[in-house]
Amino acid sequence: MLDAALRDGTAERPSVFEVFSRRLSGGRRYGVLAGVGRLLETLERFRFGDAELAWLGAERVVSPRCLDWLADYRFRGRISGYREGELYFPSSPVLTVEAPFGEGVVLETLILSVLNADSAIATAAARMVSAAAGRPLAEMGSRRTHERAAVAAARAAWIAGFGATSNLEAGRRWGVPTMGTAAHAFTLLHDSEEAAFRAQVAAMGPGTTLLVDTYDVLRAVETAVRVAGPELGAVRIDSGDLPVVVRAVRDRLDALGATGTRITVTNDLDEYAIAGLAASPVDSYGAGTRLVGGSGHPTAGFVYKLVERADQDGTMRPVAKKSIEKAGSGGRKWAFRLLEGGTAREERIVVADVQPRLDGGRDLIVPLVVDGRPDPAFVGVEGTRAARAHHARVVAELPPEAMRLSGGDPAIPTALA
Repeated sequence: MLDAALRDGTAERPSVFEVFSRRLSGGRRYGVLAGVGRLLETLERFRFGDAELAWLGAERVVSPRCLDWLADYRFRGRISGYREGELYFPSSPVLTVEAPFGEGVVLETLILSVLNADSAIATAAARMVSAAAGRPLAEMGSRRTHERAAVAAARAAWIAGFGATSNLEAGRRWGVPTMGTAAHAFTLLHDSEEAAFRAQVAAMGPGTTLLVDTYDVLRAVETAVRVAGPELGAVRIDSGDLPVVVRAVRDRLDALGATGTRITVTNDLDEYAIAGLAASPVDSYGAGTRLVGGSGHPTAGFVYKLVERADQDGTMRPVAKKSIEKAGSGGRKWAFRLLEGGTAREERIVVADVQPRLDGGRDLIVPLVVDGRPDPAFVGVEGTRAARAHHARVVAELPPEAMRLSGGDPAIPTALA
């Protein structure tokens, strides 16, 4: 596309691209936008170096003229959109890219790969947070995905309300609180379960979390309390019929005087399993496989479409595809969240050349990149913290029916004006 547009002169036409999702996948009632901060940081480094250009030339992917253009590529346009952590619904214009066609079209895969991956994780995480009803959750999925994706997933889950991650790089890079427990391998290494517990308590203190399901759970609980004393911090359960096992463990801990010892459970949890433990004496959860591995959540479904471009005389013209089931809506868009008594009631999308005002609506569109320079408020550790805080505020605006885990219509309707 870029090569052909450079040849016929259309690569420099001012254009507007839009990121949106046609529907909420999996019957979800809302989505959570994540990845904006990561995208903005990546955008600043997005270049075509000597190695990439040499390969493109050797493989004859594009012409020498296009190679010269790519060698000088740097995004110099404007990007606006929803704040990271914001909720989105069908047709929400979560990101708008304004630039010459060439500059904008090159970003499609970069933008979609970041936002689709991170938003899918954040949306799944938000449902788990809702199901946990105030009990803390830790993200523990690093071994279930790509090594770089693991860091991004930990960040996305924290933005959506998880309390910590086992991924230390996410802590170093993004300021996400970190935590962890011993694995079964540590218990199996030692000559006895008691020896393993004693070694861990000696290193970490009695406030540590001991894994008690390597052999016999209730015997392990007794050993753990004998080793650490009634001030044992927590025990972790990673297998079994969790509601039954958790109740038995709580009873045994209380009988041993360890009434303050917490119980954390893991074992391939998703929002449905967490909801099923609502009546159990669980203190915290660890989620990994069904959060990060992809088996427990659908894609975010974002697409990147040209919605406006300049004619030969410079006049901006709305454009949209008309194909069945994938028809679009042309024109530059602005979005508002309409509230009644602090509760979200509608997503209002307005087509306009300049940003309008809408009484009673919370403006959802903010500048993210101006003249190719990202707003520093949205990147780094502080940007990640701001995204988490923003998500906590906006999820509180949802009506109660939005928290249902069963499939259904979006929590609020979308209206195009």
